[in-house]
Amino acid sequence: MKHMSLQEITHACHGVYHGHAVFLAKEVSNVAIDSRKVEKGGLFIALKGARVDGHSFIPQVMENGALCAVSEQEPGDVSYPYIQVDSCEQALKDIAEHYRTSLDIKVVGISGSVGKTSTKEMIASVLGQKYRVLKTEGNFNNEIGLPLTVFNIREEHEIAVLEMGISGFGEMTRLAKVARPDICVLTNIGSAHLENLGSRDGILKAKTEMFTYMNAGGTIILNGDDDKLRGFTPENGISPVYFGLDSSCAFRAEHIVNRGLKGTTAEFVTPVSRFCAHINIPGSHMVHNALAGIAVGYALGMTDEEIARGIEANVTIAGRNNLIETDRYTIIDDCYNANPASMKASLDVLSFADTRTVAILGSMFELGETSEKMHYDVGVHAAEAGINVLICIGDLTRSTARGAEETAEKKGLSTKVFHFDTKADFFREAGNLLKEKDTILVKASHGMEFPEIVKHLQE
Repeated sequence: MKHMSLQEITHACHGVYHGHAVFLAKEVSNVAIDSRKVEKGGLFIALKGARVDGHSFIPQVMENGALCAVSEQEPGDVSYPYIQVDSCEQALKDIAEHYRTSLDIKVVGISGSVGKTSTKEMIASVLGQKYRVLKTEGNFNNEIGLPLTVFNIREEHEIAVLEMGISGFGEMTRLAKVARPDICVLTNIGSAHLENLGSRDGILKAKTEMFTYMNAGGTIILNGDDDKLRGFTPENGISPVYFGLDSSCAFRAEHIVNRGLKGTTAEFVTPVSRFCAHINIPGSHMVHNALAGIAVGYALGMTDEEIARGIEANVTIAGRNNLIETDRYTIIDDCYNANPASMKASLDVLSFADTRTVAILGSMFELGETSEKMHYDVGVHAAEAGINVLICIGDLTRSTARGAEETAEKKGLSTKVFHFDTKADFFREAGNLLKEKDTILVKASHGMEFPEIVKHLQE
């Protein structure tokens, strides 16, 4: 990582340094909260987890060659240097903020209710055609993961694409304070985390906290097809750039051709040009992802040819509309997470298949008082999309099953509906429900642990 001395770190996290003064000028090789990932000469920040307290690993980490530890506790009379702080979690963010401000790099911050990760992947793919890019990996998009991602930025990187996920008010402000984005992208304002944020207006307020700490002269890129984002006026005075299908959007798509599970082809319109590109990942939402990527590419001086190559180079990742072909089934692995909008979008993708279609859906969490209705509406959508078999797992999906059954009966549709309390119950009946050549969607909130189902189907 870029140079950062213990003296800088102590000042950044408002800590008290204990140890020989000679170490203050030494620079750390990396910053980690996992004792197994601390490099020789690294800094270990001892976080207290739900099951494990990092403080218990400090002696081992220091013995293995770490330069210093950040601790909330006094370890006693020790020979190694440590920095004592009131909160290690806050210290992690403070040190990351200091490190970010020392970097000469552009940062793209991405948030929204639906599609953060797939948009992040698309933007990184586009930018990767011209720049050396670091992007958020996995679910490192929260108040712990984002600082750790920032610490992974190296001098060779020219742009960082950072996903920023929240569930409550104030979180985005704290994330933006660390990230200091130059370009802010909001995909949409949906209904995820209503339990904490109350309404879509609450979600809008929480998401747009990102603009508070963006760098002056930056760019705000918003989905112009979203009713809450269209016409939104940021308090920082920056005029947003809009992408979408509406003719008023500066970046829009025309002549869209849906090629089913093989993706989408479209003509993309910018303020100064037109070009065509093929999106390999299925789903109408991917057109919006591509448009976001185009808008970011333009903000960073890329050509149409570079952007088109980036769109066509984008591929799926595990758990995110990932198409898996086995000898028996085609599996759409979209089980990383779920909310009502993404559930319906994934059902639409499944409906493109030219085989029998099966949706294995699990519960969606953090939907608040509207949870039952939203689960019901997903079932309605499944039936209306013509899904052949709907398999619902978990207590909350009883409403999903009921929505599909009542809609199928009322409209004379052929969707067959099954409900299971647990994954184990489903596994016992899977052989009777699934047929060779089925195309199967697997989707649920992360806490349902549906990768087990994907693994089961693959085996």
